[in-house]
Amino acid sequence: MQSKLFPLASVLLALGLSGCQLTENESENVAVEQNEKAALEACAETYLGEEDIADCEVARDGVIDVIHPKDDVLEETAEVTAPEDAEVAAVITDVWQRASNTFSLSIPDDRRVTAQRDWYLKHPEYMARVVKRAKPFLFYIVEEIEKRNMPMELVLLPIVESAFDPFAYSHGRAAGMWQFIPSTGKRFGMPQTWWYDGRRDVVASTQGALDYLTYLNDMFDGDWLHALAAYNSGEGRVMRSIRANKRAGKPTDFWHLGLPRETRAYVPKLLALADILKNKTAFDYPWPEVENVAVIEVVDIGSQVDLAFAAELADMSLKELHGLNPGFNRWATSPDGPHRLVLPVEKAASFSQALAQIDRKERLNWVRHTVKSGDSLGKIANQYHTTIKVIQQVNELDSSMIRIGQAIMVPVALKALDDYALSQEQRLASIQSSNKSKQKVRHTVKSGDTLWDIARKYKVSTRQLAKWNGMAPGDMLRPGKTLVVWLEGKSDAGVTKKVTYTVRNGDSLSRIASKFNVKVSDISKWNSLNTKRYLQPGQKLKLYVDVTRLTSTG
Repeated sequence: MQSKLFPLASVLLALGLSGCQLTENESENVAVEQNEKAALEACAETYLGEEDIADCEVARDGVIDVIHPKDDVLEETAEVTAPEDAEVAAVITDVWQRASNTFSLSIPDDRRVTAQRDWYLKHPEYMARVVKRAKPFLFYIVEEIEKRNMPMELVLLPIVESAFDPFAYSHGRAAGMWQFIPSTGKRFGMPQTWWYDGRRDVVASTQGALDYLTYLNDMFDGDWLHALAAYNSGEGRVMRSIRANKRAGKPTDFWHLGLPRETRAYVPKLLALADILKNKTAFDYPWPEVENVAVIEVVDIGSQVDLAFAAELADMSLKELHGLNPGFNRWATSPDGPHRLVLPVEKAASFSQALAQIDRKERLNWVRHTVKSGDSLGKIANQYHTTIKVIQQVNELDSSMIRIGQAIMVPVALKALDDYALSQEQRLASIQSSNKSKQKVRHTVKSGDTLWDIARKYKVSTRQLAKWNGMAPGDMLRPGKTLVVWLEGKSDAGVTKKVTYTVRNGDSLSRIASKFNVKVSDISKWNSLNTKRYLQPGQKLKLYVDVTRLTSTG
């Protein structure tokens, strides 16, 4: 649920609770791109590099700028084709046709619908990419909508929201295929923890989206267009607009409401898609077919499991498994659940049988850690890429107190963390290491920094800066966070390199800071130092140094 970024104009963010919409407090922090060139570059990038700016702006109208961490990140998802013994429906072999046969929302002769429809008709390559992403999950979503007897046009909503990308991310911290902000996600059954984000879990987010839409439809007395508008801009905003029209003696249907520009285009976009799909033959539109059979199955695993171990058991690559289970942030499923995996239908039974033969304690790899001086549960958790809570649960610890010499069992990843390519850490590492140009600069966020300030310093756009760091342009920055900036050629901004410095006799933090032209507070932060303690000769310090401003380090 996104809005077009208009050059030299602010985007009004809707108030109230919605799937992808910001809360009032969050909206105050959203930075809007003001630079026309950057907006047009973003438009061309998002919409396949088309040079027709008029078409580009129409396409973006009604859709907030969604960040795709990696183009076609699901390309290596397991090839989920129908099993050989699957029974294909006797008449309907395409799940899109099955869906469109029951479309029920009326399509008005409205210029907003026409504008959106014309763009899609001129860009069939866009739909080809979208359907490729949708293929593993489409049959499941259609089935869930049918079970609830909801309008089948809702199957098109993930196209409008995220282009069917479960890793999509937008301003206001909206995430997933259905684009939920954190608060609404939690409200509708999508927990977000260190291990797991239910907003990216296709099963959890689909159930949550349909629950939320049902709730909205009830709130608006069965008016699905009002419900869709509220999903985009917030129920409070739509309700206030209806009341205002009533007081003014105006019609209260969707087409007459005074809603944000984003929402006024959002609903027509979905209706335009429905019109094209329903009449694709008349429009001569090559909407790609998807076989009308179940290709995935949800398997109960009962406990936490290492994703690499599960992939081997399922005879899949780790990236294939994670592509079907995008909700997991780390190297394993969450210890608190959900205890399930989505697998290709043809692999589900053999996986379940094999898993049943394995003791739950053997589903994770373990190390025995002997507590040393200076250890804490937090330090141990960071070392082994797990959480304090997990260590406490495994070792039946009632508090965070540990003693030197104590043996602690810690679950660890079976493979090197780099192998978990779709984990949260590796997605960010991959994004930040992509070679966009010749110079890579690291910027450590200071208190008061904004993306706009940093972008202006390095003469890049806020959209570029956000994309390089797996963020959205309106995200909050936390002091201490490291951002990467890719620069073309030489720059006055300098070149920051990571330096390991060995402390010498007579060194102090202030002397080292002066030598490398950095701050004492930064050295302390980079190395988690207690400034009241003396440095020891031979001690290693990690520094981020602008090498263009150094003379001699001795």
